[in-house]
Amino acid sequence: MSHTSRMRHPRPGVRPALRPLQTSPRRSRSPGRQSLLRASEKMRAPEQSSSCHRLYYYKYYLSPKNGPAFSRVKGSQSGQDNTRWHVVKKFLGLVSNHNVPVYLIDPLVLGLINKDIKQLRSASDGSSPECKYFCAPRDFTTFALLDKTWKHETGLFRSAEKMGFQWLKIQNKDPRLEGMDDLSGIEIPLHYIFRLASHAIHVVVFYERSGNYLWHGQLRLKQNMDRKFVPFRKLHFGRYPGAYGKLVLLPVSIDELKVQIPKNPSQFLEEMSHARFLECRYREARAFFQLYPDDTSLDAVEFRKKAKALLHLAVLTLNNLGVRFWLSSGTCLGWYRQCNIIPYSKDVDLGIFIKDYKSDIVPAFRKAGLPLKHKFGKVEDSLELSFQGEGDVKLDIFFFYEEDDHIWNGGTQAKSGKKFKYLFPKFTLCWTEFVELKRPQPKLEPRCIGH
Repeated sequence: MSHTSRMRHPRPGVRPALRPLQTSPRRSRSPGRQSLLRASEKMRAPEQSSSCHRLYYYKYYLSPKNGPAFSRVKGSQSGQDNTRWHVVKKFLGLVSNHNVPVYLIDPLVLGLINKDIKQLRSASDGSSPECKYFCAPRDFTTFALLDKTWKHETGLFRSAEKMGFQWLKIQNKDPRLEGMDDLSGIEIPLHYIFRLASHAIHVVVFYERSGNYLWHGQLRLKQNMDRKFVPFRKLHFGRYPGAYGKLVLLPVSIDELKVQIPKNPSQFLEEMSHARFLECRYREARAFFQLYPDDTSLDAVEFRKKAKALLHLAVLTLNNLGVRFWLSSGTCLGWYRQCNIIPYSKDVDLGIFIKDYKSDIVPAFRKAGLPLKHKFGKVEDSLELSFQGEGDVKLDIFFFYEEDDHIWNGGTQAKSGKKFKYLFPKFTLCWTEFVELKRPQPKLEPRCIGH
């Protein structure tokens, strides 16, 4: 596609008149040769003038110095402000014409919106004397798209090109099919980038997972892709996969543009700060089972069924209390090594930072039908709670204590009363999917927190 087909044509009366290209023929002693040169120059003149016009157009209207020929936005401070607002406006018009229901998730813009969220909710049209949100300095504006709400029709991209956008599609293997040998190679769209002038729109594609949450994939460029298409390192999404709770959207009008945003922007921004997701290692799990065949006995199947039900109940109880927790010990090892519950472990293990401890944890579990079986240590030192589940399956909750350069938790042998202290390097948490649940687990460490 030529430059002119992607560019916005100048408005009438804006472009200064172009002077015709002047040429001087070489002197020749032969009148015939001189006439031939002049005739040749006359034939080439329209092509040279057209090339000159295209070069002038590119330098004047699309150079970083001058910016595109967009009209001034109310309240904007510079041409760069104009560009951001106009690119967003054109993109919203594009997706509206093709019935693509995107919603705004840009952290910089949402941060500004969150400060005025009460006013925006009550305002009828969101009119403002200045361009406050979409004119804010940034390289990208980020939107989200739920995969099931759009069929990825090619008509959108043809229309985008006609409007002057250049676009890039990033896709990769569907992790939901990684556990299925016959389907594990199927690729799905993960990210789209639409570029116009000096601004770009990043569209993050979200997918629903079986754990009743939303997931987006990592942005990985393939070898044949243009790595200078946009400054990819500045993207807010795509450095790693992410997991989010399902959103309730709020339609608002800001900077004279109608968009949908998360109903609670502050909650979404908080969720974004710890949304990293780690996929279960299905390939390694298959290799493990080739060496050590899985236990498929009736006892193993029955234990896994009870352990799964116990984990679901524990998740529900702790979520209702607002207590942050993660997979720990043998349960985390089962996820990491074989993507399943270890059938001979006989319990479910969770970890909680002691700073998140609440005194109503025990009453809440008792109310859920899980009475306290053991309590070891105390809140100030080596606290551990054990709850009785169905049959002989129990839930063990270990509390972790943070020091300046390490994290530790204590353990007590039920029969002997001996105490142990387990030391761990500093770690943070990320999300994973385990037995059809979206669950936190230790992040950045290629091992589990265990005993």
